[in-house]
Amino acid sequence: MTQALLKPITLHDLELNNRVIMAPMTRSRANNEGNVPTELMATYYRQRAGAGLIISEGSQISKQAVGYVNTPGIYSKEQVEGWKQITEAVHEEGGKIFLQLWHVGRMSHPDFHDGELPVAPSAINPNDKSFTPQGFKDTVAPRALTIPEIKQIVQDFKNAAQNAIEAGFDGVEIHASNGYLLHQFFASTSNTRTDVYGGSIENRARILFEVIDAIKEVVATEKVGVRLNPSLNGIFGMTLNEDTIPTFDYIVENLNKYDLAYLHLSEPFNDVSDLPHAEPHIAKRYRPMYNGNLIINAGFTQEKGNKVIEAGDADMVAFGVPFIANPDLPERFEQDAELQQPDKDTFYTPGAKGYIDYPSLAEVEA
Repeated sequence: MTQALLKPITLHDLELNNRVIMAPMTRSRANNEGNVPTELMATYYRQRAGAGLIISEGSQISKQAVGYVNTPGIYSKEQVEGWKQITEAVHEEGGKIFLQLWHVGRMSHPDFHDGELPVAPSAINPNDKSFTPQGFKDTVAPRALTIPEIKQIVQDFKNAAQNAIEAGFDGVEIHASNGYLLHQFFASTSNTRTDVYGGSIENRARILFEVIDAIKEVVATEKVGVRLNPSLNGIFGMTLNEDTIPTFDYIVENLNKYDLAYLHLSEPFNDVSDLPHAEPHIAKRYRPMYNGNLIINAGFTQEKGNKVIEAGDADMVAFGVPFIANPDLPERFEQDAELQQPDKDTFYTPGAKGYIDYPSLAEVEA
């Protein structure tokens, strides 16, 4: 009998060969002045094209959006051309790929902005670390965005989405997760604004729906996914409170108004079972609430992935780290083969080592 993970699924008119999704992962290989995707990256994604869907690493939508060293962008002509070789490589292997649209907000550092402060909903330091060209540095208190600047960021998301389609992507994922800019707007602990982007749940969530409305002018909503991490706490500068889950309930219910490709949710990254306001079971909570395709992510094994789909709590499962050392992960699941373990020291280092040198099952057997 076919494993649940290996059954095909259709996202509107996009047919996926399986439900093993490659999660977006920062790999810091665009180590050139323009943060342009490289031929090495094309090899990496080509090797992993057996995923039902690849969601690319986060790609900054503007110079302002960057917050990690050597991450690729999607705002210049050169970047669009760089991504084209990647989408072509994936499509040549019969794969599908979405681009993740990214603005890190306050998780950035002045080193990326000629000494200027990074931007955020409010001037509140996340008290975390930023991965700069000189290594990890302490974050700083950001500068609060003006309303015209917020409107410009919405346009930057729209332009980036248009660039992604021009680069040959099958769709885009809006990164509204993991303590980055959009998530910073959602959280009352990082957003203390008193204008239309702060205060009430509706106001704090407003920017996400403005971004979707802007993107849908240039990309059909059935080619757009949204990523959320409702119970994130104590990581990426985020702190849960009594507002958090009600805010995500509101967002998820309102995403039903859009015919999206999917909603991509993360289970808690750490143990939140003793936190009074957290939701420890994200898929179970939001599956009944959300009408569309649901991807669940964070710490899944083959066994747990099959179970969550069989239980009806998700339609697809996104795997991150297992895809680093196992380029042919769906094939390994099919064969019930042992998984190779990744070298954590090479997760973010430039070059081929720990990136494209993990052998496939066929290569191991040969």
